[in-house]
Amino acid sequence: MNLPNKISFTRIFIVPIFMLFIIPLPDWILQSSVLSFMNEQLTAYNNFIINYGRYIAAAIFIIASCTDGIDGHIARKRNLVTNLGKFLDPIADKLLSTAALIALVQLGDVWGWSVMIIIGREFLVTGLRLVAAGEGIVIAASKLGKIKQVSQVIAISAALLNNFPLSLFTTFSFDKFAMFIAVILTIYSGYDYIAKNLHVLKSEK
Repeated sequence: MNLPNKISFTRIFIVPIFMLFIIPLPDWILQSSVLSFMNEQLTAYNNFIINYGRYIAAAIFIIASCTDGIDGHIARKRNLVTNLGKFLDPIADKLLSTAALIALVQLGDVWGWSVMIIIGREFLVTGLRLVAAGEGIVIAASKLGKIKQVSQVIAISAALLNNFPLSLFTTFSFDKFAMFIAVILTIYSGYDYIAKNLHVLKSEK
């Protein structure tokens, strides 16, 4: 496995670690008689997650998101582009963002409709790319799609950090505003992909 693929795989491996820090343990685990022998340790762990976990998760998310594009850049520069890399890179991006969004919905920090729109758009574009691939057509990532991805990372990061450090100076809900912008860009970029590649869906053999 070459270096770019290792970077992509590392981002995938980071997802469950991210989830361990962002979501506190459910009550059924803390109250489980089977795990009663380690109840004290589990409670201490849960308190740590509740108080500090999301900030650690935010750091993990931001660092992992910053590596997005590095693997592709290295692969192109060193001529290490592989089919495995083409598969791992978008999967890593979508898994990390989806995990963060679902966790934020569970915590009550992000509106479920926003997440449904964002994830729905990814399914839509992925489906379009699969159809195009069947026709021998490669649909490359657009600049608008990349801007959409950056807007989502900013919105998710702000939500994970509870608007810190802006919260020190203002009560403005930057995370809500950023998520609204991200949703608008998500919808528009999805429309852009379909409008520019509608001929793929109309193609008949």
